[in-house]
Amino acid sequence: MLLTLLLVFLLGYLLITLEDVIHLNKTATALITGVLCWTIYALSGVADGHAVSEQLGHHLIDIAEILFFLLGAMTIVELIDAHDGFTLITDRIASRNTRTLLWISSFLAFFLSALLDNLTTAIVMVSVLRKLVHDPQQRRIMAGMTIVACNAGGVWSPIGDVTTTMLWIGGQVTTLNIIKTLLLPSLVAMLVPLGILTMRYPAATTAFVPSEEEEGVSRPYVTRVRRRDRRLMLAIGLGGMLFVPIFKTLTGLPPYMGMMLVLGVIWVASEVIHKDKDEAAREPLTPAYALQNIDSPSILFFLGILLAVGALEAVGGLRLLADSLNESVGQLDVIVLLIGLVSAVVDNVPIVAAAMGMYDLQTFPTDNQLWEFLAYCAGTGGSILLIGSAAGVAVMGMEKLEFGWYLRKISWLALLGYLAGAGVYLGQVALLR
Repeated sequence: MLLTLLLVFLLGYLLITLEDVIHLNKTATALITGVLCWTIYALSGVADGHAVSEQLGHHLIDIAEILFFLLGAMTIVELIDAHDGFTLITDRIASRNTRTLLWISSFLAFFLSALLDNLTTAIVMVSVLRKLVHDPQQRRIMAGMTIVACNAGGVWSPIGDVTTTMLWIGGQVTTLNIIKTLLLPSLVAMLVPLGILTMRYPAATTAFVPSEEEEGVSRPYVTRVRRRDRRLMLAIGLGGMLFVPIFKTLTGLPPYMGMMLVLGVIWVASEVIHKDKDEAAREPLTPAYALQNIDSPSILFFLGILLAVGALEAVGGLRLLADSLNESVGQLDVIVLLIGLVSAVVDNVPIVAAAMGMYDLQTFPTDNQLWEFLAYCAGTGGSILLIGSAAGVAVMGMEKLEFGWYLRKISWLALLGYLAGAGVYLGQVALLR
């Protein structure tokens, strides 16, 4: 049964990677793959139908948390964009030099993802790049680098990446230690691909050419009311998303609850500031309209992928993989490095969960090297493939990136950065011994 599940998963994964060749929508493939995996498990007779349904319900709770978080974040970003709120950022970082803009956007993504999270930051940064870069090829490259920067930036903060947050909540790592030990390796994981891309870019390429309508979009002649609206929506949206991890810490509730609260607040604000407009003028500025414009297929794609991964976890496939690595490799640093590579193919959340179950806190206490290196590898390893991280999935949907394009243009750079950062971390450990 496990072999059949693996074959179905691999076949579905292959069809997803060949989407631009076979012209079969990846969302449909992912949904079919996810449902088939659970169907095979249910019909296998390994567990009765009630037990399988309970396991599915358990996984669906975790999946729904991610999907609702993504839904809320995408709606908020779309609403800010509808009010031209991102022009307050683009007017300050716009550059006609592609290299300069690439560095500015990458560093902004790196540090912003530590404050928000890599998924939200990826959504925000791609929205900003859409305002700055009109050339689709240039924007695709920058979007690919944004994925690498967001995943690297999320690693060294306990609220920046789901897997680091899991380790933080589970007591495997502490806030100050994870920042101290992983900031430099994560920075290197971004700087290596960024440096290579810089050398491959023409120095004076024009990246930002404002149209007549966009020239001075947030300059003084913009009406006072419109300027107030865009500032208010940007402040509530980004400020609210910054508040989400604080809300989680204070209440213990999952992050999507904080995101839904922020969505509710910005919804109310939108209704209040536009209450005097006529229906035609108000409609494009409402959250209801923003919900119609978000990339729903990407959310369903994520659902299908996580369902398939959940089925593999439910039948013990991921635990079997981790045990096999432990027996065949033995060396923990090498195992964790391989786990990072696997997380580029399979979602890093269940892999980290399996690793947390394999190794206990009695043997490997809080802030042990195992947990630190696991946080780094699971977070940055997801950048190696387009569907290896939530940030990658979100950017893929927003910029319509193809798996094959990312593999050719970005994956090898992300791999070099991943290995370089791992080397820096292990070097740090060796120096401190």
